[in-house]
Amino acid sequence: METCPQDVSASPDSVARPSPGAPASVPREEYDRRLEERRGEAVRLARHERVLGNGRLIVFLAGVALAWFAFGAGQLSAWWLAVPVVVFTLLLFAHERVTRDWYRADQAFKFYQRGLARLDDKWAGKGQTGERFLDSHHPYSADLDLFGPESLFELLCTARTRTGEDTLAAWLCGAAGADEVLARQGAVAELAPQLDLREDLALLGDPLADRKGKAKDGEGRAGVDFDGVARWGAARPVLTSVWPRLVALVLGAAGLVGLYGLFADWGLSPLLGVIFLDLIFGAFLFRRVQRVLSQVEKRARDLALLANVLARLEEASFTAPRLAGLKAALVSGKGATPPSQCIARLGNLLDVLNSRRNQLFAPIAALLHWGTQVAYAIERWRARSGPAIAGWLSAVGQFEALCALAAYAYENPADPYPEVVTGETCFDGEGLGHPLLPAARCVRNDLRLGGELRVLVVSGSNMSGKSTFLRTVGINTVLALAGAPVRARRLRLSPLSVGATLRIQDKLQEGVSRFKAEIDRVAQVVRLSRGRLPLLFLFDEIFAGTNSHDRGHGADALVRGLVAGGAIGLVTTHDLSLTHIADRLGPRGANVHFEDHFEDGAMKFDYRLRPGVVQHSNALELMRAVGLEV
Repeated sequence: METCPQDVSASPDSVARPSPGAPASVPREEYDRRLEERRGEAVRLARHERVLGNGRLIVFLAGVALAWFAFGAGQLSAWWLAVPVVVFTLLLFAHERVTRDWYRADQAFKFYQRGLARLDDKWAGKGQTGERFLDSHHPYSADLDLFGPESLFELLCTARTRTGEDTLAAWLCGAAGADEVLARQGAVAELAPQLDLREDLALLGDPLADRKGKAKDGEGRAGVDFDGVARWGAARPVLTSVWPRLVALVLGAAGLVGLYGLFADWGLSPLLGVIFLDLIFGAFLFRRVQRVLSQVEKRARDLALLANVLARLEEASFTAPRLAGLKAALVSGKGATPPSQCIARLGNLLDVLNSRRNQLFAPIAALLHWGTQVAYAIERWRARSGPAIAGWLSAVGQFEALCALAAYAYENPADPYPEVVTGETCFDGEGLGHPLLPAARCVRNDLRLGGELRVLVVSGSNMSGKSTFLRTVGINTVLALAGAPVRARRLRLSPLSVGATLRIQDKLQEGVSRFKAEIDRVAQVVRLSRGRLPLLFLFDEIFAGTNSHDRGHGADALVRGLVAGGAIGLVTTHDLSLTHIADRLGPRGANVHFEDHFEDGAMKFDYRLRPGVVQHSNALELMRAVGLEV
């Protein structure tokens, strides 16, 4: 039943919403089909990998046998050894390619396994919990289970980079405006059916595999430091003077001349003279050159990973304005080089740098000041393209956050996109459910706040569903204003700031009691009510840590002040004296409740919201049920 029959009139400023996604059966059927395909591919490649591995062993043993016949028995020419060497080298490259393909197929198989786990409500404990985003001072994130085990973040997050996780967390922790929500909804609706793109981004976002095909960082994120890459790109240049590079060129040319002279009977003196000058010059530049080279080599793997992700985004085409804008932001200016190609040019410089490690070329590289020349080229690349890395990462992070919301939209096609309105303060929802609860256990209720009605006082027995209802309202508000679909039949709301007191804890180390922690949070919520967005407050068992007189007076004054400031909200209580708050507010307040009953010696709950004040308590029955003599 609806909490309040009052109608909230349609706003002329309401924004259009994308239509719901595919039928409910499609996600499971598609995931099952792709899972079997990726499983079969992984099995086939694993078999191929074993064949190539055995082939390498056979070729190696054949080479040992040929070496014995050539050098031990003297029955074959040593040139025969070229055959196993060439074959072994070809098998080596083929084996590495197949190993990487197998790893990708295996990761794709796990990608769809995780998707099916979400469809089966078995996702808890299998994803990123986002515990690093936990903040006891945030006005609602801990209260609404946004982060941590079995949290909304763990359900939603499919991002494979730290940047994507940061972006998604920021969207959950702060409400967007109506225009921004609409833009995200359009992007999410377009990305939802694009499984190929979302799979590719998830796999390309994994760290590069090692030669055995295993992720180098275990969980796929800890070894990737995109923020470090951005800081490196924006840092001040280390090699700024031009003259050392010119000197290096001159000394390099002189070294080649000295080397030529060694074979032209000029003697060793010219070459030794150049080497002596090289040592002096190298000592002068050594620290700065090594600083440049060590930093870029440290970031090389992350840059290659970023280039793969960017290349996939560059080849995609989008119609949603937000997606098209993000893609356009990757390439600014007519004829500008795509970011993936920019990073590829840096990769070419690193390949050139690595050539100095060849034993035959190393002496020549030393004479030519190879490292110094490449270091200057890298610094030139960083000065030109480095400042843009932060923007590229921001775009990648937004793409990943949108893909996370798109996965939720695809996997929950019955969940609608909310209608976000401006010009009024409202929350008008039908069939509201909690997205972290399995569908079979989720009892849905209606809620309508706005217009004349501003506050509901929710009474009820212990365990009857009061706190869960507050969390249901709060978490759907968070989803709605992040740009995602919501767990409801319908939801219409205005942009709202949220303040909640559902998980207030004492702070032993700080000497703060639970009541002090609660009033600190309430003061924070009051400050929120003076911000740019109207407030949705969710107060659970308000001021339960003090006596009934102070509790009633304080709660009444608090709610009256918030309503006078334009806020809407819910207040739960066991103390029936607080239900008079709604009576004193007149048409701006109403009482609702949850009920329970004993059946066959057990407490039963239906979790249905009803109008009016609850008529009984179950506290004594619960005490007796656990053996207390009361």
